[in-house]
Formats: sequence, C-alpha cells, structure tokens
Amino acid sequence: MAARKTRSRSARKGAARKGLAAYRTKRDFSRTAEPSGARRVGSGDRLRFVIQRHDATRLHYDLRLELDGVFKSWAVTRGPSLDPRDKRLAVEVEDHPLDYGDFEGTIPAGQYGGGTVQLWDRGYWTPDGDPHDGLEHGDLKFTLDGQRLQGGWVLVRMKRDRDGKSKRNNWLLIKHRDQAAHEGDEDRLLKDPRSIASGRTLEQIATGKGRKPQPFMTRRARTMPRAARIVARPMPDFVEPQLCKLVDRAPGGAGWGHEVKLDGYRLQLRVENGEARLLTRKGLDWTDRFDRIAARAARLPDCLIDGEAVALDAAGAPDFGALQAALSDGDTDDLVFYAFDLLFLEGVDLRPLPLRQRKKRLVELLAPHKLHPTIRPVDHLETAGDAVLKSACRMNLEGIVSKRLDAPYRSGRGGDWVKSKCRGGQEVVIGGWTTDGSKLRSLLVGTHRGDKLVYAGRVGTGFAAAKARPLLKRLKAIQTKDNPFSGPTAPGKVSNVRWVRPELVAEVEFAGWTDSGMVRQAAFKALRADKDAEEVETEMPARAASRTALATPTAKPGSAIVMGVAISHPDKALWPAEDPPVTKLDLARYYESVGEWMIGHLRGRPCSIVRAPDGIDGGTFFQRHAMPGLSNLIETVRVSGDRKPYLQVDRVEGLIAMAQWGAVELHPWNCQPGEPEVPGRLVFDLDPAPDVGFDAVVRAANDVRARLEALGLACFCKTTGGKGLHVVAPLLREKRGLDWKIAKEFARQVCRRLADDEPERYVMAMAKKQRTGRIFLDYLRNDRISTAVATLSPRARPGATVSMPIEWSQVRRGLDPGRFTLRTAARLLGRTGPWTGYAAAATPLSRAIKRFAESK
Repeated sequence: MAARKTRSRSARKGAARKGLAAYRTKRDFSRTAEPSGARRVGSGDRLRFVIQRHDATRLHYDLRLELDGVFKSWAVTRGPSLDPRDKRLAVEVEDHPLDYGDFEGTIPAGQYGGGTVQLWDRGYWTPDGDPHDGLEHGDLKFTLDGQRLQGGWVLVRMKRDRDGKSKRNNWLLIKHRDQAAHEGDEDRLLKDPRSIASGRTLEQIATGKGRKPQPFMTRRARTMPRAARIVARPMPDFVEPQLCKLVDRAPGGAGWGHEVKLDGYRLQLRVENGEARLLTRKGLDWTDRFDRIAARAARLPDCLIDGEAVALDAAGAPDFGALQAALSDGDTDDLVFYAFDLLFLEGVDLRPLPLRQRKKRLVELLAPHKLHPTIRPVDHLETAGDAVLKSACRMNLEGIVSKRLDAPYRSGRGGDWVKSKCRGGQEVVIGGWTTDGSKLRSLLVGTHRGDKLVYAGRVGTGFAAAKARPLLKRLKAIQTKDNPFSGPTAPGKVSNVRWVRPELVAEVEFAGWTDSGMVRQAAFKALRADKDAEEVETEMPARAASRTALATPTAKPGSAIVMGVAISHPDKALWPAEDPPVTKLDLARYYESVGEWMIGHLRGRPCSIVRAPDGIDGGTFFQRHAMPGLSNLIETVRVSGDRKPYLQVDRVEGLIAMAQWGAVELHPWNCQPGEPEVPGRLVFDLDPAPDVGFDAVVRAANDVRARLEALGLACFCKTTGGKGLHVVAPLLREKRGLDWKIAKEFARQVCRRLADDEPERYVMAMAKKQRTGRIFLDYLRNDRISTAVATLSPRARPGATVSMPIEWSQVRRGLDPGRFTLRTAARLLGRTGPWTGYAAAATPLSRAIKRFAESK
C-alpha cells in the first residue's frame, strides 16, 4: 500500500492504461463501434464521471468514475436512487477507457454487453479523501456534480466480497442524506427517457435516428490558458456548498490560505435581476431573517456568493449566542455577512478557477459597491497554519479554516478545505433530557450511523437560564414515549428521563471522545436551525494536512512522530531505573493517551513545568516562563506584574511538545481558565510525616471532604504521585468574583478548624519537627501564583508515578498510590474517564464562605 501511494501520478496512469487489457480482450473492435482506448484523452481541471443507460440482457446503468487515466466502472442493476434508504447493487466491472464516456450507440448482438447504450448523466466527481484508500478498503465516498445527479454518495463493498469469498465484486451504491436526497424517490429521475448528450431515447439510438451526442470527454480544449477555463451557463438556484474536513493540526505547508473560523450561519447569497436571496447550506430560503443584508446585496450584479452571517461582540469576534438572540428578537440590523467565495458572476461559472483567483474577483466585485460593514470579504493569511491557529486561540476564536489556494470549488466534503479548532466541538441530535423537578438537568444526545441514532452521552452544562427556558419549551413540544436511541450503550428508561423525537440539532463543546464513543465534559452551546438532524454524524479529526494530501509527517532519522510532533532521541531514558526504562517516546505516547482528559484541567491556565532533559537522575529544573525556541504548539500568556510570559498548554499537541522538551511534571495555576486573577478551584494538599501510614491520609481526605461538602462544595480526590492526596473543589465563576486573598484565607480557616478539632492527627505548621506522627494540612496551593501538580501529570520520582484522579469509592483503606504509573494510568482510567461531572459540580465560593461563618 505504501508503495502504491508513493508512485507518481503519471506512473499510476500508465499502469491503469495497461490495465485495459481485460476490457480489450472482451471486445472485437472490427465489429463493435466501442472505443478501443487507443485514443489519448487529456485530463481536465476536475475528475469526470458518466452514467450510461445500458439496455442489454437486462436494463441497467453503468457508473464510471475517472481515476488514474481510466474509468473505474460499476454496473448498477436498478440504477441510482436519490432515496438514502434505497441501497442499489453495483457490480464492479473492468476498467474502461476515458473516451468510452462519449460512446452512445448499439453494441452488436453476440458481442460482450450487446445492446443499446445511452448517455444518461455526466459531470464531475470529487472523492472524499484518497480514492485509492476508499477503493482498497471498500468504502468510497464522493460527491457528484452532474446534470442529473448531485450531492454526496458512497460505494460500499459487500462484506463477503470484501473477504474474498465471492467470485464477483459486489458493492452497494447509496445516496447521502443531503439537499440532493429525496426520500420516497420512486426512481423519478430514471423515468426520463432522454439522453443527456443527444436528447434521444433508447429506441431512437437503436434505429440510428436523431442527432449525435455532444462530446464531453473528447471535446476540443479551449485555446485560453488552463487556469482561465471558465464557462458561461445559467446560474443555478442553489449549489451544494463545499464543506470542511476536521483535522487535528492546521496544515503548515505552502499553498494554503488560513481564514478565521466564523461562528455563525453558513449562507449562499444569490443576486439576480436586482433581487437578493439568502439560502442556508440546505437550500432553505432565509432571506426574511436577514433582510438588511439582502437589501444591501441587491445592489450587486448577478452573482452567487458563499459566505456566513455572524454577530460580532464588543471585541469584534463572532458570537453565535448573540446571533441567535438577534434573530429571535428580529433585531438584525447589525449582523454582518462575511463573503469568502465567489461561484458565479454575470452568467459565468467561476468554480473551476483556483480559489486565489475567485477571492481576487470577489474583492473586486464588492469594493466599488461600498457595502462595508454589512457585507465584507474574508481575508486570509498564508503563514504557517499552526501559528495562525495559535493566534486565533489566543483571541478566544473557535479556530481556523485552511483552504488550498490553487483548488477549484468542489461541492461536498473533500480535502481542499480543512478546519482545526481551538476547542473540541460536535453537532449532536437531542433524543431526550433529564429533569430535576421542573428544571432541565442534562440533554441525552447521539449521532447517526447509517439509519440509526447511536447514543453519545449526556450534555450537563451550558444551560444558563436564558438558554434553558426556551430550550425546555422546544423539548416539551416534541416529547414522545419512544426511546430514539440504538446501540448497546443506549440508556434505559428511568423516572427522570424524557424522550423526544430526534429533530433538534445542538452544537456542543466537549473534551473529546471516550473509547466507547461518549462525549466527555460536554457543554451546550446552541441549537442549529440550519442543520438537518438526519445528517449529523460523528466528526473525528483526520491527520494534519500537508501540501499535497492529508498525511502524517515523516520522522527524521533518529526521531519518532507522535500526533504530528517530532520526538528527537525517542529512546532516551527519562526514568532509567524502571524495568524497562521509561523513555522520552513513552512519555509522549502517555500524554497522547491521556491528553484529552488532562487538557480540561490545563487549558487557559499558566503552567510551570519540571524538566529532566537528561532523565530524572541527571538533574531536574523548574521552569515558569517561555524561552527562545518555544514550540508554536505551546501557548504563552502574560500575567499582570510579570514582564515575562508564562507557559500555557491548551491542546494535546502541546503536551507532546512538552514531552519533546523533557517536561516530566506539569504544575498549572488553579485559576479560572483565561483569568489568572480569579480562583478556579481550591486544592487541599494532605502531606503526611514520614512515620504516618497511607491509611491515615485516606482518612484525612475523607475528613476534608466531609467538611467541604457540609459547606456546599463538591470535591474530588487524586493522588499526588507521592505520599499524599489532593482534595480539589471546583469553583463557579461569580459575577462579583472573589479574589485570591479571600480564597486562601477560606482554605486556611477550613484547615485551621480541622487541626484544632483533631490536633493529634493534623498540623498547620510547615516545620518538619512539629509534624511527627501527623499530617500537614497544606492550604498554600490556594494563592495567585501557587501551583499544584496537574491531574494525570507524571512525577520526577522513582516508579514513574502519576497524580491519579480517583473516585471517592476508591479512597478507602488499602489504597496504594504506587500502582498509578505512567505505564498503568491510561488503562486504569476506564472508559468513562476521571472525575465524572467535575465541570458541572463547580460551586460558588461565596456561598461556602457564608455557611462557614454561620457554622461557628
């Protein structure tokens, strides 16, 4: 497979043309008018397809997709169906020459495939990803832009043929659920008897009547430069939009333009004869909702523009919540339409042009009409994608969209447009909700796999009152008795669960996927009125994009690649005393395996690190600030009162870069994300004297828990990777934020009261001579620049132990913190991950302070 991928395009074409031997041996070209394949047919700007209606022994339809200089071909026995539920048998046959795409006529009786051939459809096709991989693995997804067929399709090889148990090579041709789909289609398109190329019926072709077909594959090339081969044609009512693939890293090579990812509604602006219409990505007319934008756009000449409507916050950043509020209130005067592509202009189809040229023409179109600020062109940057993404994340934007500047506009989801996000996100279908009395407690959500809605977990946060009330009203309006979810993880009926018809699409932010396919730490963002529930599928990031394809970077000699990050000297022993030694590569792979869980506790917070570039036996040092040579995968943040920027880790790739640095410990601040001056959690460090057994520390953790819960604070426990435990209480961001001084004093008072009540067990003094036989209650982690070792961070100690988050049911006699190591932690986390419900458990500190004062 690897060898195939490295072959040049010309080599693949040559091999494919030689592969026409099977086609030629089946035909006697002295008797049949079918082309022999000797004629050379040049490649175009886009891959072409044809479908031929073939009245042979049985009427069927031959689907032919251009690839590597030939047509890959399938005989679709009943013809293509626009109904996604109707799967049509497609038998793979021998490759055909490209000039066969212009053949319309009669194959003589006695010849292979004898019967009449009609050109039924033709146009362009776009593979979703590498088509060679799709063919090899029996799952070829693609988009058709034809005269009869449009939108997304998939060819799926049948299982028994995939396993080589059949002499035939049978596939299923299935229509994707999109704007071009039509449930209950009843083969309406197949009932048109005319040729797409000549207008003739099969009977007319068989009798030699009517005009010859207009050529498509062999038509003479225009004399103008290839880059300018654009055609005049009527502007369509709607063009299926080009969509983005999600990738785990922004592409870094040349030839990419990087745009800010706009958090709004994707719209197509269609202007004709002085009238403007705005259509959603599904082709729904939303002109009335954006009437001011339409009124301004009506000044433009006839054109079709791809863009997005957004609302901007005070800082000029897109705010989806503000957009929904504006539409709900009918106050849309300040909304902005960002135009990022020009598809048609005054009767000319610009889609074959490179994006760079389309963007240039878009700017030239908008400039003289002075539509700013209502309608604005989208700028792009051509610097390294990682750097652009890093800047976008610093500005609290959603992410970036990277586009190949030399590519034509291709409807559907290909690899020419990719998106990389600052925060994990996913569109999900709501299938139910749980209640807490009359309140909305959580949403039960799923995504589609085929025709089934598969359960994907609960969304338990993000329901501010302004969102919860209208959302609950919408849910009650579609309540049903039937559970809409399928699959082994589907929830059962319990008293506080309410089911709904799976019609509403929600956008959520989350910390990633569990091994069982559940969303982790998901927060509700908004409903998406522009999305069809039946199209919502799990969106997993592909590998980072290179200049020519989506690919994994190549490791230099003596290095390894983890999540696209080069790890030099991967065999260097960081914990040399272990058997076998724990290496730098082991550390990187550990961060990869637990990174999504770690990031939720690191993101947005300054983070100090302990580095051991020569292993923990070769000396370690503590680092707070950024220094020259810092990877662009690691963020920096400036904190008031300090001239040097602090380190910050906001994504998993940043953790891998930390491994490359030999960062064996991570110590984040305990602030609210993005707000160093605001306490985000309290940490109580239980540090026993050398002569105190660990069971006493377990008892101390439960004592602290009892005290905090009595004050209304939820709390969680983790090992320190050493001899102690941490009790952690997440704090809710309050409108009148409490400062670090108050938080530290509260923690001190809680510890003081516990030490006063049981002085024989607990002590507040740091001096070791006063701690004999007792546990030091360390409240000093709760200060502005103080840190605590991160959840799941390794420690620079023998055993390669980690700071392990554990459930309270585990905090009992016999707990052994030494069993949680860099080699065991990922497995011991289980499927649900650590600290379920941590984010939702955040509690106002002010309420706890009030209760504490009242309890004196």
